[in-house]
Amino acid sequence: MKAVIQRVNHAKVTVDGNVTGEIGKGLLIFLGAGKEDSEKECDKLADKISKLRIFSDENGKTNLSVNDVGGDLLVVSQFTLYADCHHGNRPSFINAGEPTKANRLYEYFSDKCREKISGKVENGIFGADMKVSLENDGPFTILLECINGEILA
Repeated sequence: MKAVIQRVNHAKVTVDGNVTGEIGKGLLIFLGAGKEDSEKECDKLADKISKLRIFSDENGKTNLSVNDVGGDLLVVSQFTLYADCHHGNRPSFINAGEPTKANRLYEYFSDKCREKISGKVENGIFGADMKVSLENDGPFTILLECINGEILA
């Protein structure tokens, strides 16, 4: 499972002109599920993200978690995180999870985040043509990858 995490001042996702998820200060998470992923990876990533100390404290040090600052999460599914561009110029998505399973894991991950985050957790719509707008804070972007229940990056 892969997650691109961006610290934001605000972010929202729209589908067909309708807002499906919107947050203020917090984290925008682009989440991709691979074909070998399970709930174990979701559990590990949700726990790690809830504890990441990537918000500034009163001294300007990145020392606070999303919970410490009362922040929110916006979780957006993104299978393209599994793009394989090694051969040719057209990406292959052979390592992305099958849509039904990936959607189930996306929803499971969001539910796990709701258990661990004191702020709200909003979502895009799995598989939809989404428009995401955001204001980066920093910018501060982290890539996490979890394989076999272990965080690799």
